Amino acid sequence: MEQNNQQNLSGKEALAKIREIVDDAKTCFFCTDIRTGVPMSVRPMTVLQVDDSGYLWFMTAERTYKDDEIAENPFVHLLLQSGQRSGFLNLYGIAEIQNDRGKVQELWSPALEVWFEGPEDPQIVLIRVEVLDGHYWDNQSSAPVAAFKGLKSMITGKPDYDGVEGDIEI
Repeated sequence: MEQNNQQNLSGKEALAKIREIVDDAKTCFFCTDIRTGVPMSVRPMTVLQVDDSGYLWFMTAERTYKDDEIAENPFVHLLLQSGQRSGFLNLYGIAEIQNDRGKVQELWSPALEVWFEGPEDPQIVLIRVEVLDGHYWDNQSSAPVAAFKGLKSMITGKPDYDGVEGDIEI
């Protein structure tokens, strides 16, 4: 029996898949200065929110290298992994630096006190990423079922691939 592991997602389904993986992963590799033949700048960052429009929100300090890189070239790459064998997300988009104090208050949590003096800290700026293109890899079944299928494949020697992947379009 042939399994179909290709499932492209759009609209609300795409947004739900992005939220599912982001909620599990919490952090991503946030890549800037994307140019062919030149190593890109990469740093881990926490996704604070995926809003209803599909924008991903991050908090950072103003006047950093990434801010300069975004000002020069706003195209970014976000790479997430939520599990050891599932929940991979590759997003490409346009980043924009925003100084929205109301949004800072909305996104604020005590965990951010590691980097900032509070939501009123004047150094805080936000990065909003609009997803232009994306791809995901995940399991069709829950993690325990997928693990069982993998174990069964090892024992029987017969593949029972549980993965699903596809393009994401919001």
